[in-house]
Amino acid sequence: MSRTDVSQALVILILFLCALAHAQTPAPSPAPQPDLTQAEKTLRAAVQQNPQDAAAFANLGLVLAKEGKYDQAVPAYRKAATLNPKLPGIHLNWGLAEFKQGHFPEAIVPLTRALAADPSNTQARTLLGLSCYGAKRFAEASKNLEMVVKLDPANTELRKVLAQSCLLARDYSCARDEFRQILEESPDSASAHVLMGEALDGLGQTANAVAEFQAAAKASPREPDVNFGLGYLQWKMHNFEEAKIAFRNELALDPNHAQALAYLGDIEVQQDHFDDALPLLEKAVQARNDIRLAYIDLGAVLMQQKRYPDALAALQHAVKLDPSQPDAHFRLGRLYQAMGNAASSEREFAKVKELHQKADEDIASKMPKQPTSPSQ
Repeated sequence: MSRTDVSQALVILILFLCALAHAQTPAPSPAPQPDLTQAEKTLRAAVQQNPQDAAAFANLGLVLAKEGKYDQAVPAYRKAATLNPKLPGIHLNWGLAEFKQGHFPEAIVPLTRALAADPSNTQARTLLGLSCYGAKRFAEASKNLEMVVKLDPANTELRKVLAQSCLLARDYSCARDEFRQILEESPDSASAHVLMGEALDGLGQTANAVAEFQAAAKASPREPDVNFGLGYLQWKMHNFEEAKIAFRNELALDPNHAQALAYLGDIEVQQDHFDDALPLLEKAVQARNDIRLAYIDLGAVLMQQKRYPDALAALQHAVKLDPSQPDAHFRLGRLYQAMGNAASSEREFAKVKELHQKADEDIASKMPKQPTSPSQ
């Protein structure tokens, strides 16, 4: 299951940014004056007079950064780095200015250079790891943050970012280990139980994942999405009655929770309760138009009710959401058959065959080759 919303996960990163040290390394030239406005004016005059003065550009960037003018500090730092890439602290300060603007991809290059110049610089490595996280380069984020966490194992906030990086990189073993450490520190943390559950589910330990979501629901029964996650896992294990309870608990908190409506509707379809499924599925697609399962099930229900044009629209939308999945094409083929459209039906069934064949080929290509027997 991959329900983690990266934009929500970034909240943890932003909170960590606020606590991050603001120290910047000045270039080896006279320190900026206490009057930052006057210092900025003086340094701007200096770089105009001598546009090859790397230290003056570096100190101009430093003053602008202290004034909170990060967008202006970046070009000053960049110019200084171009003129003298070995200027102490220049790449770190440049990367930090990008970072503080939320320009995570742009921060990666200067921070990588800063770390190359000083591999022991913990601030540079921390910023690089967080920038990779913000840029959704989760495997690189994990690699750097893991090294920082080893130096500061008590930093729970940083460990959370590392754990989520591992989870989003689908390194479920790493995520499990990190969330286990977090839960030792905060055993009643609903969010940590949820994310541990996701990691365990990724490792195929769905029953253990259920236990984590149950712990999360117990710790914070009104936490959004916790009951849905529990219901999803129960649905995945075909424990439909338990899943219904969890989905209904989520809907008690949010009656328009589209995913809970969709999966509850799917259970009703699987149990042949088509009349009960229809209002749930209709409400789900009204709330969101990107839940493929809801459209497939809605198409099946409408087809069963012989509402063929409506069923056709639902199934065509399901195909549009993911043309590579054969199930929607198969249902479309059955629908076209019922509508007497033989040509379209044959086309959809041919597509189903093609997709299954492609899936088999993909699996075969990933299997290790058998060693050739030596000739006798």
